[in-house]
Amino acid sequence: MEAGFSRMNDVTVIQASQGLASYINSECPQPSMVIGYDHRHNSERFAKLTAAAMIRRGIKANFGRAPVEGCTSVNSCWVAGVMITASHNPAQDNGYKVYWGNGCQIIPPHDKNIAQRIEENLEPKCWDVGLVDKDQNTVRPVKQVTDAYFAALGELEVGLACRENHRLQFVYTPMHGVGLSFMWRIATDMGLGDYMMPVSAQATPDPNFPTVKFPNPEEKEALDLAIATAERKGIHLILANDPDADRFAAAEKLPSGKWHVFTGNQLGVLFAAHVLSVYRKEGKDISKLSMLASTVSTQMLHAMADTEGFYYNETLTGFKWLGNRAITLEKNGYDATYAFEEAIGYMFSPIVHDKDGIAAASVFLTMARRWAKEGFTVCQKLEQLYKKYGYFETANSYFVSPDPLITKEVFAAIRKLGDPYPAKVGNRDIIRWRDLTVGYDSSVRNREPELPVSKNSEMITVELESGVRFTVRASGTEPKIKMYIECRASSPEKAKAGAQEVSEALTREWFRPAQTGLKPP
Repeated sequence: MEAGFSRMNDVTVIQASQGLASYINSECPQPSMVIGYDHRHNSERFAKLTAAAMIRRGIKANFGRAPVEGCTSVNSCWVAGVMITASHNPAQDNGYKVYWGNGCQIIPPHDKNIAQRIEENLEPKCWDVGLVDKDQNTVRPVKQVTDAYFAALGELEVGLACRENHRLQFVYTPMHGVGLSFMWRIATDMGLGDYMMPVSAQATPDPNFPTVKFPNPEEKEALDLAIATAERKGIHLILANDPDADRFAAAEKLPSGKWHVFTGNQLGVLFAAHVLSVYRKEGKDISKLSMLASTVSTQMLHAMADTEGFYYNETLTGFKWLGNRAITLEKNGYDATYAFEEAIGYMFSPIVHDKDGIAAASVFLTMARRWAKEGFTVCQKLEQLYKKYGYFETANSYFVSPDPLITKEVFAAIRKLGDPYPAKVGNRDIIRWRDLTVGYDSSVRNREPELPVSKNSEMITVELESGVRFTVRASGTEPKIKMYIECRASSPEKAKAGAQEVSEALTREWFRPAQTGLKPP
């Protein structure tokens, strides 16, 4: 949040809202939209400026503080939605997320069309932050949305509808965010209200996030206070949400006394195993079950699909792709009940077609109780899955790029290493090459990728012999080139060694920091 046209401030919010309002008017004769905001600095002000732009263009505003980010997409009767939040970013950040009427974040053609309308409506027309409070047509549907959300949670077949009753103690942290009231209600509905222990120092929403360097459960030391609370209370399980409660994390104490913080990929396959188990228990047709993951997430879900017979789908990074793809699958007769990505994001439809950390928490508690009743801890269940489907280990990392032009030059040099692509990475042969920047996939007969191609973004995915797959891409929000490397092997040691070997080869052969100026983390 700073001055400048590439920052969140009054001007850029008004400009974005005016462009969005213009596009909404062109799409619907009697438009209505929902506008939500979280507890971050200036979130309410930015939301009110957004609402003012809509009201001025005759668009009915459904306005209010959204306790959970995913709730902005619960009700599809609205033409569009805006959520003011920066999720798990540092305290000085904020953001502007746009949803369409199907409850998903926007994808083409809406994103490009809205961007064009913004360019055509740059002169700010309304600065009145009080207009939404004076407008008689504005509706404040927070209770309506919240009640609908919990009603949907109560019917979730892989969650509360399972009606598990095993006692389970856990520590919970909302990470200075908005999730605690929702988690209390979830715990109470599950009969666990007396067994949930909040982290008191992180329980109250605080936009300064005073006890953590970054309000992201994935970050090192982010769960230190939760672990200290669990140790003090003798509790072996920790649940966490990020500040806007759309992401979910968990940790479990091992018999050795150490804490295992589950990765996003590990939670992803644990949820998938639970979904599959419930589906089978209900006697449903497995071939109609579809589970999705983003292209940078673990391939273990794909291995599970090959073994079990459900339909695996891969999308680009981000729930705007996962959610929209799930809707398409549902229209085609599939039950696209679950999707995830490695950045601790999990979707359980039909509640919302977006990541939802509260729904994920309810499903996690359900499956943990079920496995505890069967005599397994969550970590023991994960080990069972590895033994059945193979061990999948990652060596994810990134390089900081000093200039966007250097990023382009690095990827251009990679593409010149072979014709049409390199033969090897290190000592491993390349068996598949997919470049979503130029639009090439060696595994498809016509060489045209199934996933969307964008010349404005850099993204290459490679499969190597002996069970290694990796994706390298330029971040769309940070000056980074990211590497997602995964190896499948018969033991965790072999899998880790394989992933690390490829990481070193890519650094040496592709990214060459000493020559290119890229900087390791």
